[in-house]
Amino acid sequence: LICRGLVSSAGRPREDSWLKSLFVRKVDPRKDAHSNLLAKRETSSLYKLQIHNVKPECLEAYNKLCQEVLPKIHEEKHYPCALVGTWNTWYGEQDQAVHLWRYEGGYPALNEVMNKLRQNKEFTEFRKERGNMLLSRKNQLLLEFSFWNEPVPREGPNIYELRSYQLRPGTMIEWGNYWARAIRFRQDNNEAVGGFFSQIGQLYMVHHLWAYKDLQTREDIRNAAWHKPGWDELVYYTVPLIQEMESRIMIPLKISPLQ
Repeated sequence: LICRGLVSSAGRPREDSWLKSLFVRKVDPRKDAHSNLLAKRETSSLYKLQIHNVKPECLEAYNKLCQEVLPKIHEEKHYPCALVGTWNTWYGEQDQAVHLWRYEGGYPALNEVMNKLRQNKEFTEFRKERGNMLLSRKNQLLLEFSFWNEPVPREGPNIYELRSYQLRPGTMIEWGNYWARAIRFRQDNNEAVGGFFSQIGQLYMVHHLWAYKDLQTREDIRNAAWHKPGWDELVYYTVPLIQEMESRIMIPLKISPLQ
């Protein structure tokens, strides 16, 4: 019995340490929406992420149609919106198109664009023709994290990675606290394009957009981060916040401002 007691008491510190490692640090209670705490205050931009699953036999025609019509909306000053980037998924779900739009002025700008496009006969025909090429589609309205880079046009050629995280409800503030520090580890090679969190659509979703010259460069940059003191700790505490995650490697279309 004495020996059993000694073994039990000696084992408790390790057991307690192991149990504590399963839980993340707590953040201070907040009395404001996470959109007000995490989003850029100096801008009122709203982003729309569109994901279209295209019939495999229609992808080429879909891309051609988008390249004919989308620039007209992007370049027309009549519409308070801008095409941030448009891609096809290379690795991940196949035959997929991803579009990212920015609406300067938030929800009023979104409503203005949508109302004007309903009166645009060319766009109405475009949506009808495009719809015949799709298997499914979904979208989300997003805000950008205050600590991330502003997504601006860049020259290519680049490949892009869209890393999407489904967080546990109630952990968005915590995620933001950690990534406000973590982002500084990922700036050396100008790979950080933009970071967003969902407002409408699937909630508690985070999207990080990265640019790399190629897949090997991506591997090298990601491996190099682990040699920087502090990166491993931030990963350690953010991983338990995640329910699901997905990585898409994407190739920009010719009309994409992000090349």
